[in-house]
Amino acid sequence: MRKAVATCAATGAAASFAVLSAPAQAAPPVPSEPLASPTSFVVLQAGKGTDKATAAVKAAGGTVVQEWPQIGVVIAQASDGAFDDKARKRPGVVAAGPTRAMSALAGAGNVVPDGEVTGLGPGTSGGDDTKEALNADQWDMRQIGADKAHRKTDGNRAITVGVLDSGIEADHSDLAANVDPSQSVSCNDRGVPNTNPKAWQPTTSDHGTHVAGTIAGARNGTGIVGVAPNVKLAAVKVVDDDGYIYPEYAICGFVWAADKGMEVTNNSYFIDPYFLWCKAEPEQRPVIEAVNRALKYSEKKDVVNVAAAGNSGWDLSKPITDTGSPNNTDDPQPRETDHRCYDIPAEAGNTVAVSSVGPTAVKSYFSNYGRGVVDVAAPGGDSRVPADTPSKNGRILSTVVGGGWGYKQGTSMASPHAAGVVALLRGTQTGLNAKQTISTLKRQANPLACPEFYDQDRDGVNDATCEGKKQGSGYYGAGLVDALKAVGG
Repeated sequence: MRKAVATCAATGAAASFAVLSAPAQAAPPVPSEPLASPTSFVVLQAGKGTDKATAAVKAAGGTVVQEWPQIGVVIAQASDGAFDDKARKRPGVVAAGPTRAMSALAGAGNVVPDGEVTGLGPGTSGGDDTKEALNADQWDMRQIGADKAHRKTDGNRAITVGVLDSGIEADHSDLAANVDPSQSVSCNDRGVPNTNPKAWQPTTSDHGTHVAGTIAGARNGTGIVGVAPNVKLAAVKVVDDDGYIYPEYAICGFVWAADKGMEVTNNSYFIDPYFLWCKAEPEQRPVIEAVNRALKYSEKKDVVNVAAAGNSGWDLSKPITDTGSPNNTDDPQPRETDHRCYDIPAEAGNTVAVSSVGPTAVKSYFSNYGRGVVDVAAPGGDSRVPADTPSKNGRILSTVVGGGWGYKQGTSMASPHAAGVVALLRGTQTGLNAKQTISTLKRQANPLACPEFYDQDRDGVNDATCEGKKQGSGYYGAGLVDALKAVGG
């Protein structure tokens, strides 16, 4: 059960890192190798505060860029290839390592959003989804009972879902009423928060706008409607203009959401540059610890963090051959991974990991899975399976940049359905804390049995083994999320 191991890694990491902080008696000095240009490092000290970490950064020749004393984590910039080795040996430091495989910091993008923000609208109480112009093609909402839930409620206006993604188009007709500028931020400049609307709106990707529509597309008679159309959305931009989500971006996002008091976050991404981060690798271990600290802090602040399981078709409970990491270099090296390697944030112990199903409620061909890893399933689309809709499109219809609507598929689309259900649940059962909410979400999910034969590419060969038989837990965790049950139906 890799998720349980991930949790243990988070709680025991400080002790194991502390061993590394002591200088080896027989090891020769590490030569200083200058990098072509500065890169980013994460430095962790024992416990809260940043005094020891910042002192270590300066002593090792780096510059402090961002610090989170709440979790004892500092982001530093340095041009010395041995910076992390030097910082690790300083008093009080338990871990230090690069956040981007020694890749140089990328320059800012040149696409500038208009920054227009209309402000929050009055909200809606519920209604008939069929009155929305494009609802006939929203098979996904009917699959999880959202249409029936909306007869009772559109959600609680006091609930905010943080969309950790590529930004949200704040003046889109289906989103404008629900985007809260006061809680929105960009984290993609080395983890430094920037609340300027031009910073947190989309530049090169409509991914976050699509995700946002699934969570809380407004009820207004045009376009689509989301799972929880009366909750608020906060754009927490963690994707840079090259499409990367580096660790410092995600850490910034988790801490920001926690400190702003958000009830839910959606995380439709894996943290770059590794598809799987391995605890056994000294340069990757600090990032695992830093992200786990941020997630633990978030959970203590009563946030439910929902995350996509990934689109590689992997069984995350088994050893995996990773051929694409690190993905920010021209020549990623194939490597064999084991139970000490994690898809983060999905495999961190403080998240709800979501796999994807298509229109027939069978695992999407691309979806990662794994018994003991996946918590629940939700509709993420499947282009190989036609939907019983006018368009016959088996993917997910939602909002896109430019004021329009479009189809996408992926566990990135499944996760926001689950996040929307969590938002409904938190708005209905307001007395539940984060852990209790997750337990209730799983208890209310509808079990999906393993398919007798899974052949998505139609070549006559079983494509993936589903463990759990009638319960289908290997593919679907506790089962398909249920929006109607979340609101007491």
